[in-house]
Amino acid sequence: MDERNRYLDKIVLSDFAEEDSGELIQLINPEDEADTLVDIPDNISILPVKNTVLFPGVIIPITVGRDKSVKLVKKAYKTDRIIGVIAQKSQKSEDPGKDDIYKVGTVAKIIKMLVLPDGNTTIIIQGKQRFKINKVISENPYLVAQVDVVEESFPDPNDKKLKAVVQSLKEAALKILKLNPEIPQEAQITLENIDSPSFLTHFLSSNINAEVANKQNLLEIDDGMKRATLLLEFMLKDIQMLELKQEIQNKVHSDIDAQQRDYFLRQQMKVLQDELGFEGPDQEYEALRLKGEKKNWSDAVKAHFKKESEKILRMNPASAEYPVALNYAEYLVELPWEEYSKDNFDLKRATRILNKDHFGLEKVKDRIIEYLAVLKLKNDLKGPILCLYGPPGVGKTSLGKSIAKSLNRKYVRMSLGGVHDEAEIRGHRKTYVGAMPGKIIQSLKKAKYSNPVFVLDEIDKVNTDFRGDPSSALLEVLDPEQNNAFVDNYLEVEYDLSKVLFIATANSLDTIHPALRDRMEIIELSGYTTEEKVQIAKKHLIPKQRDEHGLKAGDVSFDTKALTKIIKDYTRESGVRGLERKIGAVIRNIAKSIALEEDYNKRVSAEDIVRILGAEVFDNEYYQDNKIPGIVTGLAWTPVGGEILFIESSLSRGKGKLTLSGQLGDVMKESAMAAISYLKSESEKLGIHHAIFDNYDLHIHVPSGAVPKDGPSAGITILTSIASLYTQRIIKNKLAMTGEITLRGKVLPVGGIKEKILAAKRAGIKEIILCSRNRKDVEEIQDNYLKGLKIHYVDWVGEVLEIALMKKKATNPIDFVLETEKSN
Repeated sequence: MDERNRYLDKIVLSDFAEEDSGELIQLINPEDEADTLVDIPDNISILPVKNTVLFPGVIIPITVGRDKSVKLVKKAYKTDRIIGVIAQKSQKSEDPGKDDIYKVGTVAKIIKMLVLPDGNTTIIIQGKQRFKINKVISENPYLVAQVDVVEESFPDPNDKKLKAVVQSLKEAALKILKLNPEIPQEAQITLENIDSPSFLTHFLSSNINAEVANKQNLLEIDDGMKRATLLLEFMLKDIQMLELKQEIQNKVHSDIDAQQRDYFLRQQMKVLQDELGFEGPDQEYEALRLKGEKKNWSDAVKAHFKKESEKILRMNPASAEYPVALNYAEYLVELPWEEYSKDNFDLKRATRILNKDHFGLEKVKDRIIEYLAVLKLKNDLKGPILCLYGPPGVGKTSLGKSIAKSLNRKYVRMSLGGVHDEAEIRGHRKTYVGAMPGKIIQSLKKAKYSNPVFVLDEIDKVNTDFRGDPSSALLEVLDPEQNNAFVDNYLEVEYDLSKVLFIATANSLDTIHPALRDRMEIIELSGYTTEEKVQIAKKHLIPKQRDEHGLKAGDVSFDTKALTKIIKDYTRESGVRGLERKIGAVIRNIAKSIALEEDYNKRVSAEDIVRILGAEVFDNEYYQDNKIPGIVTGLAWTPVGGEILFIESSLSRGKGKLTLSGQLGDVMKESAMAAISYLKSESEKLGIHHAIFDNYDLHIHVPSGAVPKDGPSAGITILTSIASLYTQRIIKNKLAMTGEITLRGKVLPVGGIKEKILAAKRAGIKEIILCSRNRKDVEEIQDNYLKGLKIHYVDWVGEVLEIALMKKKATNPIDFVLETEKSN
């Protein structure tokens, strides 16, 4: 008996657990269970423990650190060494009271007590019998309770059912020992020597991997058969967890073994190649393979890359195919597959950025914010591609930069002007010499993300020739239903473009492929008014040019009148590009004066503009003060914005011949013929003698004869000019008009209304005649564009003539009717 205790002491002292655990080693008394019986007083001291449930017969070490516990242990060790051990309900409680502990515990005998160098006290205890608290007598200086001993209740040892349960418990325990290598093999010998069913359940209950509450539940069960059955259930669950854990570990080890095998084989191959003096492509392949493992590829792309990269290993580096295969594999790993920058959907911030970068364009900015709002809510770009359409210099490309800045996305710009080869969009087959991907894929590689803001600049200037049709190649790129599987000829695998925010720009819609135009939502950008140009110059152009020329804010500023003079007398455009060049010329002159230390005016005035830029480029006489019949002001649209034009008509004796000059297109010539036909049919109502048409030749001329002109919008202007000439009634002062006519005198609507109205304002026009069906176009224009203008809406030519022709005739009119009668 003494030899056994020395053995137990040796094991316990070398392997005991940390504070209150008691789980590292738990020993048993292999002798008869009666050996565990002791005399238990009615009142015993209670030691609450954490994370541990003590069972009868089991020996465990416990480290006590609380003051109450230390006092209890030291006093008990000096007397009968009998204490009551009960588990705490809450492991967080540092000063447990009667409500913080369970009611059933185990009487324990202190076998040994050690005071460790760190000051903690460790006791080795052995469970004896179960007890139940009747009443807590005191809580200071430690818990003392009145207890009753709880007897064991087991069937007869020869009971078949009990034998079956005991055998199942042992088999389950042996299986756990086999699955858990951390348990020492000596435990199996100990387990085989246990004959008592009661002690077996206590021993296994103490050692199972279960929560404290579950172990406490086992301790509180009086029916030994019921306790053994529940214990078996817990052990079977533990076996399942251990088997699953072992299966996972075996799988992981298998994967690691395969990787190690590949590594050793590659190292051996490398050594052999070095010995033979052969510099193989294994290093390039290994670098590509490691990069490929980090890529978020689909299974199809991953398999394709593996197939293509493994070709490198089978090639001689001196062969012509080797660099082609290597470059292709490198391109695959360098592309940003499924790599996206994080979007910033703060729409208020986006609005501030757009307003800061662009003055005016309110309708355009509202539409962009709407587009971003839908993107924020839906997180899906399936929808029309935005196409910013308008004259040069109005800010189409820079709007794309502002959108990228507001979303925190990369900005990519691809100029399509002059692109005539389909391969520039789709790429070349990699079998060709010098093959490379298309510009779409190249741009994404440079951006390093798959969701940039991608501006397709000048999409209306894409050309078509024998090498293919780039516009047709763009159909797949810009179709939200197809571009999630875009196939570049060089890559040969699908690339997802659905997260790219495409924005196209164009100066004209006529040259855009109809199917391509159908995929885009057209947002029109019109020109700026003089007032808007002044604000743009102050807020953007002057600071920009000042910085580019090395000047500080205090070195130069512009008077509003000076800016207005540049706008009206030196530039005539819808945008501000020419205005920026003129401002740059003025600032360069200032920079020269600063560099030469010459005196100059820091506040540039209108007089300084004339001195620096020279004589006015454009004549101030935009509008001709018509005092001669036959001269009418019209409005025209051009790719660079709206302009005014003059229709001049004159009569000379002849035989009714019609002459048209000024490089007029077929549509304008047809408008002139329609106007004459209408006037002939309505000559009596208009007071025109019918003989004039046969005895006088009519010449219609549009100045700026070197500039080609065409379109139906000059219809009412031509008709009014001829009617003014035939009736010798002059045109109303500062009046312009635009509209198409029919043979029956109906006025039809035309386009480009905003640009034409801006041109009229620049020319000093006060009244404009439009078709009534153009009213909706005028209503979309901001009020500041219409300030100072009076617009007449008409439906018939008669209304036009009623507004345009004054009752007063020319100063020295020719009496055509009299002359005609004399000739007859």
